[in-house]
Amino acid sequence: MQLWNTLSKEELVQKLKERGTKFVTVSFYQYAKIPNPQVFRDHLFQMWSNLGIVGRTYVAKEGINAQIGVPADKFNQFKSELYEISFLDGIRLNLAVDESEAEFPFLKLKIKVRPKILADGLQDETFDVTNKGKHLNAEEFNKLIDQPDTILIDFRNHYESEVGHFKGAITPDVDTFRESLPIIEETYLKGNEDKNIVMYCTGGIRCEKASAWYKHRGFKNVHQLEGGIIKYAREASEAGLENKFVGKNFVFDERRGERISDDIISVCHQCGAPCDTHTNCVNDGCHLLFIQCDNCKAKYDGCCSTECQTVIHLPVEEQKVLRKGKVVSNKIFKKGRSEKLLFKTNKVKPISFEKDKIALSRESEK
Repeated sequence: MQLWNTLSKEELVQKLKERGTKFVTVSFYQYAKIPNPQVFRDHLFQMWSNLGIVGRTYVAKEGINAQIGVPADKFNQFKSELYEISFLDGIRLNLAVDESEAEFPFLKLKIKVRPKILADGLQDETFDVTNKGKHLNAEEFNKLIDQPDTILIDFRNHYESEVGHFKGAITPDVDTFRESLPIIEETYLKGNEDKNIVMYCTGGIRCEKASAWYKHRGFKNVHQLEGGIIKYAREASEAGLENKFVGKNFVFDERRGERISDDIISVCHQCGAPCDTHTNCVNDGCHLLFIQCDNCKAKYDGCCSTECQTVIHLPVEEQKVLRKGKVVSNKIFKKGRSEKLLFKTNKVKPISFEKDKIALSRESEK
């Protein structure tokens, strides 16, 4: 059996349309010791291909991280087979809050073996990633973040927190998880060892490792939102709790976001109008991730700038010449950062340590 995909994007879309499959978007992770990640990867690929599953999964010696689309009529079989794997038996599955943003959450199945399921830049061999912080459900989270001795930290990247975050959260202006670990410790945690440290992310994987790391570094009152924003939104809704998250939750599939509240806290990066819809520049030599409203999408033909707009109207062969020698398209620019985006600002105000809360505000959230 072939253990990888060879179809083009157009062919994949057509294939999915012909099937007429309805997908359930599922994410899960587990830190565990996997002796032979490649063998495990191939086993998963065969098992999930038979079920018509699509999505992205990383496997490493430290565990598994998956964001996948499961055919709705195969979900029970998927769950049963997954739970037959000993270290995944009973694993929490995060289901998408809002499936309406995209026709297909993923187009193909990709399972890759990586050195780590979450790149962290850590070289400390004594670090035990399983010695994690205390997990909080939605109700416990709401109560603790209302306490004056609590520091609430968003462990996602700048383009994620820009469109949505918890009220009063510190939202560091970082590009990667690897970058966030030392910055958060040095800037926000040092000197606040006696406070409750509460962290959150999309589905929990970043906080799981971060909470374990800060415990390893000597911080004692370390907490994390169990299941991240995805589980919180569902749990708060079902239990009738106050939703303290404002805006959209950025997700790493074709939807790029699921709405948690009606608030729009960001602006179009090209005209400044209220907007929280992420897109990628359609120029194959760019693919910059940015926020674009419908008016600017029409004005710029889905591009991030007039320069890219000019390029996409050139003959295909000329476009290829311009791209020749450049790195992989989605690495050309840092996500959401470009001087071409006139209404995108990454300036961060100083931290304001008030008596009743600790907040970090962005200029763009005025």
